[in-house]
Amino acid sequence: MAHNNAVGHGSHGGHAGHHGSLKEYVLGFALSIILTIIPILSVLNGWFGRTATILVLLATAVLQFAVQLLFFMHLREENGPRYNLVTLILGLIIVVVVIYGSIWILENNPMY
Repeated sequence: MAHNNAVGHGSHGGHAGHHGSLKEYVLGFALSIILTIIPILSVLNGWFGRTATILVLLATAVLQFAVQLLFFMHLREENGPRYNLVTLILGLIIVVVVIYGSIWILENNPMY
């Protein structure tokens, strides 16, 4: 008794479209590994001064974030309105405001 259900066959649960090839996944994985090793080695080996090390950490974190979004979260392959991108940007704005606001409060609080 075979039941042919057209829903979900080949459409990944309603998410039709290209989801990346093996080459793209391997490239994303390799970039992720490299962007993880660089900050580890720069901190453990003391390659840079304090400020330069912080900048390396921040730069590799931003690049790692971009690699994850583009290669694994398929952000570049979204069709139609970019609701996921808009939601992501709003979330990032909220995170930046909370972090900056917390730092500002701590710096301007006379108790500290």
